[in-house]
Amino acid sequence: MSAGVKVTKRVFSGIQPTGVPQLGNYLGTIKNWVSLQQENDTELFYSIVDLHALTVPRDPKQLRRETTEMAAALIACGIDPKRSVLFRQSAVPAHSQLHWVLGSITPVGWLNRMTQWKSKLHQQNAESEDAGSDEELQLNVHSSAAQGLLTGLFTYPVLMAADILLYRATHVPVGEDQVQHLELARDLAVHFNKTFKTKMFPLPTGMLTATKRVMSLKDPLRKMSKSDPNEQSRITLSDTDDQIVKKIKKAPTDAITGISFDPKTRPGVSNLLSIYAAMKDMDAQVAAVEMREMSNAHVKEMVAQAVIEGVAPIRQRMRELMDDPAYLDSILRDNEDRARETAENSWQEIAQRVGLVCR
Repeated sequence: MSAGVKVTKRVFSGIQPTGVPQLGNYLGTIKNWVSLQQENDTELFYSIVDLHALTVPRDPKQLRRETTEMAAALIACGIDPKRSVLFRQSAVPAHSQLHWVLGSITPVGWLNRMTQWKSKLHQQNAESEDAGSDEELQLNVHSSAAQGLLTGLFTYPVLMAADILLYRATHVPVGEDQVQHLELARDLAVHFNKTFKTKMFPLPTGMLTATKRVMSLKDPLRKMSKSDPNEQSRITLSDTDDQIVKKIKKAPTDAITGISFDPKTRPGVSNLLSIYAAMKDMDAQVAAVEMREMSNAHVKEMVAQAVIEGVAPIRQRMRELMDDPAYLDSILRDNEDRARETAENSWQEIAQRVGLVCR
C-alpha cells in the first residue's frame, strides 16, 4: 500500500489448506485476491484457514504439509506478503476466542438454516433410508439422520463470521455458495452490536467473484474439485505441461458443428471456453466468437496452451518456495505478527464489551 494513501476498505478472505490448488481455486478465488492488490485504498487480510480444515478428520502431518503447500501456491500465484497480510488462521488465537463469544449468542435456528451442513449430511447418509428431507433436518438436528454430524461442521459458519468480524472487514470476496455464510456474519455483527450496545462491527459487504465456477474435465455438470477421486477431472497448479495437455484432450465436448458458448446445451465446450477466457482475462462469449470456425480438437489445443502459459511460472515459483522452507516460514511468521496485532486490538475491545479479562 502506498504511503499516505487513506484506507477506505478492509478485505478479509480465507482458503482451506488443501495442498496445491486446482485450476478452479486459482480462477475462482486466488486470481481475484491478486487483482485486489492493485487497489491502493484497500487493506487485505488473506488467511489459510487451518482451523476450518478440522471439521473433517485430517492426518496432522498431511494438514501441516498441505498448509505449507497452499502458502507457497498463494505467493507463487501473485499474493505479495508485503502488500497483503497472508497468515495461518491457527497462529492467531483471537479467531477461536471470538468464535466462542459469537457462538454463545448465536441462536441454533440460525445455524439450522445453513444449507451446506445439510448437504454434507445428505452425502453421509446417501445410502441410508432415514437420511431425511431438508425440512426434517431443519426441524430436528437430533434426528437419527443427524447423528453422524460433527459439531464443528454445524458451527463452523460462526467461526467464519468470527474470521471476518475480528478484522472488522468491510468487504469479503465470496462465491455464490458462500453468500449465506456472509449473511450470517452480517446478522451476527448486528446482533453483537445490539446486544452489547456498541457500533464495533461494520456490516461486511460481499464482493461476488467475476469468474464463474470451473467445471470438472470429466463431468462438466459438476464443479471441479480436489475431492473428486478421478484425478483426470481437474488440473492442479503443479501439473506438468504434458499432464495438462492430456487432461484437456480427454475432456468431453459434443458432436455439434462449430463452437458456441451455451452452458445448458453444450456444457463441455462451454467449460473449455470458460477456462480459456478466464486464463486470457476475456469474456467467454468473445472467445466463442473468435473460435466459432474451429474444431473441438483445435479448441482443446488453444485451451491447453493458455493454461500452460499461466500455470508454468506458478509451478516453477512453488518449487522454489517449497525448496526453501525456512524462507517460506519466515514470510508467514512476519505476516502472522501483523495479523495478531490487528486481531488482538479487536479482541481487547471485544473482551471489554462482554466482561472478559483485558490485558
